[in-house]
Amino acid sequence: MDFRFGEAQATIRELARGILEKEVTPERLKAAEGSADRIDARLWAPLAEANLLGTAVPEEQGGMGLGLAEVLALCEEIGRAVAPVPVLPALVLGGLPLARFGTPAQRNAWLAPLAAGEALLSAALDDAGSDAGERPATRALRDGAGWRLEGAKRFVPLGPRAARILVPAAEGAGTAVFLLDPGAAGARLTAARTSTGEPLFALELDGAAVAPADRLGPDGADGAAAARYAWECGLLAACATQIGVSERALEITTKHLRERVQFGAPIGSFPAVQQRIADAWIDLQAIRWTTWRAAWRMTEDLPATREIGVAKFWAAEGGARIANTAQHLHGGLGVDIDYPIHRYFLWSKALELLFGGATPQLARLG
Repeated sequence: MDFRFGEAQATIRELARGILEKEVTPERLKAAEGSADRIDARLWAPLAEANLLGTAVPEEQGGMGLGLAEVLALCEEIGRAVAPVPVLPALVLGGLPLARFGTPAQRNAWLAPLAAGEALLSAALDDAGSDAGERPATRALRDGAGWRLEGAKRFVPLGPRAARILVPAAEGAGTAVFLLDPGAAGARLTAARTSTGEPLFALELDGAAVAPADRLGPDGADGAAAARYAWECGLLAACATQIGVSERALEITTKHLRERVQFGAPIGSFPAVQQRIADAWIDLQAIRWTTWRAAWRMTEDLPATREIGVAKFWAAEGGARIANTAQHLHGGLGVDIDYPIHRYFLWSKALELLFGGATPQLARLG
């Protein structure tokens, strides 16, 4: 196993970092945080112009034709910048399953506008009536040539902003994934907000209609593999984003420890402080290597469910310790919302709980 980035992954990181360092300013972050959807729409355009939104979109639909590893490299950079753009829901939860399991017509309809920055995608993977990875409690009932969806989903990103939401549902003896128009009759979205202020939606389905062309994949395709793939890619994207968040939080903190003088010396020279920051660095390495080990197995089409659970455990547990350490070592400065470290704390907390925190991961592994 080789943990070094390949040429494509390194290029994505360099390209993304250059754009994000230029575009993501404190003023732009404050403006996005004051908006209803917490998205910096002005940042989405240069990401599209650089074709970063098409990282894993096939070349036939105007993308780069790359894969999961390159999207995860982009997620790391999004986390470093705490950039308020929906890369995880749009590119990972929506784009990756469509690229892998969608028909040519579905890829043309939704991936081409995704890569161009003209449409957003999302997914409703957290079923209110069943655990992740099980047969969904949401049901798809035949209605002529199409279906009607019944059930409830939780924690759906983007909600009405998405052009289509991927919805797994039990259909007959199997599982199907449907491309739901969030504005369809019988679909109701109710917003709530995370610790970062990002809106997540509860999706209630009361006979929401979907056409035959909106079933993901060819006729009769069992969507269980697509639903599992979307879930596991989402877990890895959360882990990769947490790497970027935690890495940058530690950089900001170590700079503060070098510059903050107390009792005539930089506080970073105190042994107790050094021990805290060293433990945080060890946690960061654990998140990094478990994430990329699981990602390598996914890209090699090897079983990776256990490795992804281990990575998400570390992203939740280690990420929380890093965020707490960064906040604590800043003292009173850490709660000043004009200083950047508070955003990293809030992002880390949201990522800790996304797709389940440390305890649910241990329960699944057990």
